[in-house]
Amino acid sequence: MTDVPDRLDPAARPYADAMAAFFPDLGGAVTTADEARRILAAAPGSAGPVPVVGAVEDRDVPGPDGAAPVPVRVYYPDPLLRPGPRPTVVFCHGGGWVLCDLDTHDATVRELCRISGAVFVSVDYRRAPEARFPAAVHDACAVLRWAGAHIAELGGDPAALVVAGDSAGGNLAAASLLMARDHHGYGGPAVALQVLIYPCLDAAQDTESYRSNAEGCFLTATHMRWFWEQYLGPGGDGRDPLASPLAADPRGLPPAYVLVAGCDPLRDEGEAYHHRLIGSGVSSVLDECSGMFHGFLALAGVLPEARQALERLGGVIDSVGKNGKTSGETGGDAG
Repeated sequence: MTDVPDRLDPAARPYADAMAAFFPDLGGAVTTADEARRILAAAPGSAGPVPVVGAVEDRDVPGPDGAAPVPVRVYYPDPLLRPGPRPTVVFCHGGGWVLCDLDTHDATVRELCRISGAVFVSVDYRRAPEARFPAAVHDACAVLRWAGAHIAELGGDPAALVVAGDSAGGNLAAASLLMARDHHGYGGPAVALQVLIYPCLDAAQDTESYRSNAEGCFLTATHMRWFWEQYLGPGGDGRDPLASPLAADPRGLPPAYVLVAGCDPLRDEGEAYHHRLIGSGVSSVLDECSGMFHGFLALAGVLPEARQALERLGGVIDSVGKNGKTSGETGGDAG
C-alpha cells in the first residue's frame, strides 16, 4: 500500500504538516471539546487580506420548534458585479460538529460569495457535545426553510437555491435536505443544487480510505472517531440516515456537486454518495482532487490547487443562477 505522504501533492505537504502541528490531538491527549476549542483558538490565523464582498450582516433567524433562534451571517456580493436576482446558498461550516464557527470559515465563504456572485447564508448551528445529534440538523433545516421563505428579501432567484457545506457541514447540508423532504412539519423549499465539500456521510468509518489515509495528512481516523463520539453521544444511532446520509434513499434530492480529496479518510464515502445519487436517478458531478488533503480549500490564498477548486465551486454555483440548472445534470466526473 502506498504511503499517504507519497500520494500527497508535494506542494500541499508543508501546509498539511503545519495544520497538523497546531491542531488539537483529538482522541489522544485532548479529550474534551473545551480544551480542543482553546487550542484551536490559539493557533495562528491567516495573515492574508480579507476577501471583499458587497456587504456582510449578522442576524438571528427562527430556529426549530422549541429551540432558540439560529445565528447566521449573510454575505452579499457586490451588486455592480452581480445584480440580482442571484443564487442563494445556505452554507454549513465544518469542524466535526464540535469545532469551528462562522469566523473560522469567514474567508472561505467570502471567496465563494465573490467568485459565484451568490448570497451566502452561513449557519451558526448548535455544536456537540453540548447539543448532540440531531440538534445541528434541525438548525440547518430551519435556516434552509427561512432562506427559501425570504429569498426575495435576500435578492435571490427562487429557482437558484443551493445547500452547501464542508466536512461535517457537508453532512448537515445533505441531512437537512433529507429532513426537508421526509419529516412532517419540515417541508422545505425547492433546492436547485447541493454542494458537498469533502463531506462526512457515514458513521461506520469503515472504508478503504479510512485505512489508507488513517494518519499523516492532517485529519486522521482517530480525529473522526472522536468527532462521531461527541456528535452522537452514548447510545447514539449512527445508522440514522440523518446522521449518515449515505444510508438514506436519495431519490428526489436535488442534483449534486461532490468534491473529495484523495488523501482524506472521508474520500470513499463522498465518492460512494456520488455513485448512490446517480444510481437513484439524481444527477451528480464528482470533483476529485487526488493529491489534496482534508481542509485544503482554506489555503486558496497560497495553494494553487485550492484556488482552482474554489473557482470550480464558485462557477458551479454561479451557473445555477445563469442557466436555471447545473452542470451536475449530466452526472459523471469533473477533474
